[in-house]
Amino acid sequence: MLFKIASIAALASSVAAHMDMTEPCSRFSPYCATRPPLPAGILDYDYSINNPIPYDGSVFKSEIQWTKPVASWTAGQPVTIKFQSGGAAHGGGHCQFAISYDNGKTAAVVHEVMKHCFFNGPSNSNVADVLEYTFDLPADIPASSNAQFIWIWNNAIGNRELYTGIADITIANSGGSKSYTGKSAIYPNHEGYGSIPEFNGDYNTGLSLFENAPNVVVSPGDSAAPPPVPEYSSSAVESKTVAPPAESKTVAPPVGHTPTSQSSAEPTFEVTATGPPAESTVEVTATKHLTDSVYTSSAPTAAPTGSACTHGALQCISGNAGFQECVWGVWSATFACGPGTVCQQTSPDAVVCGWA
Repeated sequence: MLFKIASIAALASSVAAHMDMTEPCSRFSPYCATRPPLPAGILDYDYSINNPIPYDGSVFKSEIQWTKPVASWTAGQPVTIKFQSGGAAHGGGHCQFAISYDNGKTAAVVHEVMKHCFFNGPSNSNVADVLEYTFDLPADIPASSNAQFIWIWNNAIGNRELYTGIADITIANSGGSKSYTGKSAIYPNHEGYGSIPEFNGDYNTGLSLFENAPNVVVSPGDSAAPPPVPEYSSSAVESKTVAPPAESKTVAPPVGHTPTSQSSAEPTFEVTATGPPAESTVEVTATKHLTDSVYTSSAPTAAPTGSACTHGALQCISGNAGFQECVWGVWSATFACGPGTVCQQTSPDAVVCGWA
């Protein structure tokens, strides 16, 4: 028996639009009330701005800046972030808001809405209750005429996806601050970073990735090179998730982010097996969901002295019903293997959930 997933375009055409940051206006969004002229070489606004970020490549829809800033902010003062109405909100999830001075290479978090972003609490709805957030910009954020504001969202319900927006802004600060230290922005569900499983009602899912992110320093000055953006192992979302298909291409790494691998992976779809294959053939086109799951991490990153484990390492749990990932010195919550499969340690840094 042969199963095949085809025509991603046909599948994608049925997917509803998602969320889009409209204030400050994301680069080349057509949905903002006001927006600057398009820069030379950009022929039209991006009408797919609210689609998920592809698994590999840049973590932003565009690395080209607006022709002029879309907002002017002042350190220590309140700012309001607004989103387009009518987008699919996928039951909420985790949102980060960050500031960068190097076009997103390094970004420090200035505000977070964990668990219920776009909602006032737990929800199974696809219609957002909350479309704007107001918070104070840190008082020690440095002034700059060329800063970037970044929004990052990982949805609670549905396919494991990443959404981002980046807006060009100016920041005023009369206090003379030269740098800002904050938690590093991270991009779960993107190649080179940890993945967050579907919440299934548990809104603590994935919080350890954010809690264990290291601090970074952002600065608009001509100082020494900024600290490297941390790498996160691209562990699987669930037991059916595997590395991208064997056929691959060379892609440029995201701006300032060093992925653990490179591939021609396409958007995620699922193939669910009800039992071990006998003599059947399972063929999957443009998908990262198969019946057996191989989980690998790149060379582990040294964790802080005294940590319980090495960042990026994977281990089967007792009884081999699932596995854990080490995230900055702390073992994550357990990822369960699928029905009929057990975890097998294939190397110190890789496990497989295969048929028992």
